[in-house]
Order: sequence, then C-alpha cells, then structure tokens
Amino acid sequence: MSQWKQIQQLDIKFLEQVDYFYDDNFPMELRQVLANWIESQDWETASNHESMATVLFNNFLIQLERQCSQEQNFLHRHNLKRIFHQIQVKYKTNPLHMAAVICNCLREERRILSTASMQEQGPLEKSMQNSATLEKLKVLDNKVAVIRSSVQMLDQGVKYLEDMQDDFDFRYKTLQLRDPVERNSLTMKQEVTTLQEILNRLDFKRKEILSKIADVIKEIDTLISSQLNPELKEWKRRQQIACIGGPVLIGLDQLQNWFTLTAQSLFQIKRQLDKLGELILKVTYEIKYLIYHLIKSSFVVEKQPCMPTHPQKPLIIKTQVQFTTKVRYEPQLPCKQVYFHKQLTAFSPTQLLPILISLFSFTQITVTEELHSLNFEAMLMLQGLDIDLETCSLPLVVISNVSQLPGGWASVMWYNLLTDDPKNLGFFSNPLRASWSQLSEVLSWQFSSFAGRGLNKEQLNMLGDKLLGMFSINFLGYENIPGKSFSFWLWLDSILDLIKKHLLPVWIDGYIMGFVSKEMERALLKEKEPGTFLLRFSESHLGGITFTWVEQDENGEPKFISVEPYTKNRLNALPIADIIRDYKVIADGVVPENPLKFLYPDIPKDEAFGKHYNSQQNKGLISANLYLSQILSDPNKPYFNGKLIYSDFR
Repeated sequence: MSQWKQIQQLDIKFLEQVDYFYDDNFPMELRQVLANWIESQDWETASNHESMATVLFNNFLIQLERQCSQEQNFLHRHNLKRIFHQIQVKYKTNPLHMAAVICNCLREERRILSTASMQEQGPLEKSMQNSATLEKLKVLDNKVAVIRSSVQMLDQGVKYLEDMQDDFDFRYKTLQLRDPVERNSLTMKQEVTTLQEILNRLDFKRKEILSKIADVIKEIDTLISSQLNPELKEWKRRQQIACIGGPVLIGLDQLQNWFTLTAQSLFQIKRQLDKLGELILKVTYEIKYLIYHLIKSSFVVEKQPCMPTHPQKPLIIKTQVQFTTKVRYEPQLPCKQVYFHKQLTAFSPTQLLPILISLFSFTQITVTEELHSLNFEAMLMLQGLDIDLETCSLPLVVISNVSQLPGGWASVMWYNLLTDDPKNLGFFSNPLRASWSQLSEVLSWQFSSFAGRGLNKEQLNMLGDKLLGMFSINFLGYENIPGKSFSFWLWLDSILDLIKKHLLPVWIDGYIMGFVSKEMERALLKEKEPGTFLLRFSESHLGGITFTWVEQDENGEPKFISVEPYTKNRLNALPIADIIRDYKVIADGVVPENPLKFLYPDIPKDEAFGKHYNSQQNKGLISANLYLSQILSDPNKPYFNGKLIYSDFR
C-alpha cells in the first residue's frame, strides 16, 4: 500500500496534522494526483543536488501536465492548470527548494504514520496532547464568542445612547431658538422638564454602558491572563518539542483566531469609549494596557532558526552558512507599518498580507562555547497606537564544522527536553538530569522524524540497558563512549544516517531489531530453528549493521555467527535485502549455500525481504579465507570476515 493511501486511512486527529504542513508551497491536490510518482522519486538526494533537482522538477511538470490533460472534471482540470502555473513560476529558478519541500512533506507523513502505529505514547507526547484537548478548545472558543457577542451588544447600547444624545441636542437647540418672552410659559417649563429627564436618562445610560464595558474588560483581562497566555505558552512548549522530533506542531492558526477576535473586541471597546466623551478617561488606561499586552505577548518566532541543509535539526547554526527564521504577530488587524529596528526596514502590509510574517536570513555569527539567542525588536503602528514588540528565538548552538553537528544536536535536544525558559543561556553550566522515560521518548522521536519509524518498547529497553550501563542520565555531552573513539550521539547519528540512505524500506517495515546486546542476541536465537537470523546495529563501527544467525554444532548445541558490519561504503554497492538474499558461505568441500533462512522470530527470509529485492539477482558469492569451523572456534574472531565478490555474467 502506498504511503499516501496509508495516510488517508488515519484518524482525523492525524489527518489534521497532515493538513498542517501542506500549504501553498506544495498543495495537497498535487500530492493526491501524483501520489505514486512522487513516492517513487529520491527527493532527499535531489534536495542536495541541483542538477538532479532540476531533472525532477522538469519531470514533475511533465507528469502534472499529463494529469491535467487526462482530467475529465472541468473544475478539477481548471484547478490543476492554475496550480501548474503557480508551481512553474514559484520553483523555476529554485528547483532545490521544491525538492526540499516535497522531501519534508514525505518525511512528516512517515513520522505521523509512525506515531499512529505506535501502541504507547511517552509522557512528553501525552502531555502535549493533553494541553490541547478538544474540550479545552471548545471552552476557549465559546468564551471568545461570548465576549464578541457582549461587545456587539455594547455597540447597540452606544448607538442607542448616540440617538438619545442627538434627540437631546435637537430639543435643546430648538429651545434655545425660542423667543425669550416665552421662557416662563408652561410649555417652556414642560420642555425644560423633558430635557432634564432626557439628560438624566443620558447620564444613567452612560454609567450603565460604562459599567458593562468595565465588566467586559474584566472578562477580557481574565481571558488573556488565564487562558490565552497559558495557551500561547503551551504552544511555545510544543514548538520546543517539535524542534527535537516530537509531534508535528499545530495550533498557531487557532491561537491566531483567538487573539484576532480578542484584539478586535478591545479596539471596538476603545471606539465605544471614544464616543462616550468625558467618561473615557476613567477606563482608557486599562484598555490601552490590555491592547498593548495582547499584541506584545502574541509576537512569536513561528519558525525557529534553521539551516536549509539540515531542516530536521533546527537551532544549530554553522558559521558562514545562511539560516532562516520567521516571526509574526497574531491578530489579523490591518496596520500602517511595522519597523524592525535592527534591520532598519519598514514593512507596509497589503491586503494580501493581513498577518505579518517576516523572513530573516543571516550568515554572520561567532562560535563560542555558550548558547546563543536571536532577539527581534519591532514597532507596530496600529489604529493610532505605537506598540513596541520584542521576542527571541530558542537558544541555539553555533558550530564551525559539520563534525560538531551530533554534539550540537545533543545540546539542543537536552535543553528543549528539560526547560521551557527561552532566556536560560547558562543552562549547561549546571545542566538538569533527565529521567529515562523522558530521554527514551526523545530518542524514539529521532528515528520517527528522521527515518519514518520510531523505536518500540523492546528496542528502547535494549538501548536503555546499553545507555544506562555507560552513563548516568546527566547530559551525555561530547564525551566518548567508554572504550570507544566516538560519542554516543555520533554513534546514534551515524545509525540514523545509515537508515535514511541505505536501510529505509527495511527499517520502516520493522525488520531491523537494531539495538540488542550480544548476550540478548544469543538468548533470542538459541531456541530458534537453524538459519534464524536478526539484524542489529554495530556497537564498534560508526554507521554499521550486521546480522547474526544460529546453527547447531555436532552435539546439537547452538552456534552463533555474525558477519563483519556493513557500512555505507559497502551498502552503496548492494542493498541490504540483496545481500541477505545472495549471502553464501564457502568452506572446504562444501557446496556454497545461504545460511539465512528465517528472520527472527520465524518469518521466511523471502517473505520479509522479497519485495525489496532487485529484479536482477546478483550472482555474487560470500567467500571467506578461513574455514567456518575455524571461525566458530576462534574467540578472537567475533565476526565472519566475509567479502562480497561481484560478478557480471550478462
């Protein structure tokens, strides 16, 4: 089943996450009509090679044009043609960007499928979901709607007051024009009495409306302090978790709607107070304070700093490499201008840009051992008010060489896992400890976001046994694994890279056990049929995968044979599925045979890997210089040091 068909079978809560990252950059209609073709292309490689990206871009347009010509529905055909021209204009000069966008969409789909398929959720993911429960959203929606309704009612009251005031003004001016001789007449006295009654009612009505306005202002104040600001804080926390591979970030558009409606209510009240004339001074200060507070608090970093070459590792910046970030304020209110102080640039929003979204690019930043943060300052000119805005990015790590990327990413993960204070730049002077339940969830996210399938409970337990044997759960930092020349994070990063580039289909199918000690490996295999094997990641090689199978010796006792780990250099030549299919052992006097029969626990090899075999079977053999019996008896030879011999008999 194609990935897109699997997506369409998900529950609505996951479909909403999918809907979030499909936008004008890559409309979902294109994902639908070109699903199979899109999934058959290597977008990840293309996103880093311009020539390949250009070829894919041109082929993409050909596929889309063909789809347009075949579409029978007039409206669908019209929409596809419109999208065709939009995509052509948008990416014609930058096909790398399109490849990166599609690659990211496919990656996010895999991550959502992985999340949906996992039986259990970790405490962090549960807390993220609990912070945005459906019931909570309904309560907030209802509260904002009630306030809007109350403000609309106040408008009607103010309009009635204006009509009453107009009536009084007319009567009073008419009275003023009467002949002075008539002022002591009964009619004049009655008119004066009527005017006094109208004036009393005006005064009473003004005070009544002012009292209602004061009540609504209190409701808005409570709404902002007890609901909107906490929701915004929780969204920022969800953004932190999403930065380190957690659940897809959603909710900003909903927040924007709440902030917009609340801001509209405040400005509407301000206009009502302006009309109340002499009573305005009693509450103007509070209204202005709420407006300032609401707008200032809603100025957020929508997209955290990120290098386009490493979209899955935000908050790591390499010197002399461009990175981007986006900021925006929430209320959709038309403004005159926005000035960004540091850039000395004025932005004039148009009708097409009701929400300010500013994209910044940076290249110059200095390496230090400390965390950094980008501050953004702006001045917003909005409906007669000048509002100073300020926000900052999450702390970021600056590196000077890509070899520092795994360690930098460890810092980013550790920080965002354990604190939500965006200004705690001295965090690593005394880093907090993490619980295994926290760390294990983040480790699983790395595989979910980078490779489309997270770690199951058994894999996490095996990884935890290994990890807890090497470290306490302090910050793992940059120190090497005991007895190794590399750190835990470099080891993990090399495994993720190996999966992405060489093992992805097999990994997504769940056929790589991955993290298992040699002791556990033997315990799992010893009771199994001869020829049962499993795949695990090497502990001694960076980015290596090996397989171990079980046989029986002359006495019927189990024997365990492991091959030398396959690294990316060897897997460049031959996919892992073909290696397993064609693997053979040569020993003196024995016809070469494939010892691999069943993938643990008991899946026939061809059933597990058959769909990943190349159609042209390789006729290579696995050979060894030592007899199998010698290998099995030599404790100094932990691996079967076989090599692939490639022959082309075509």
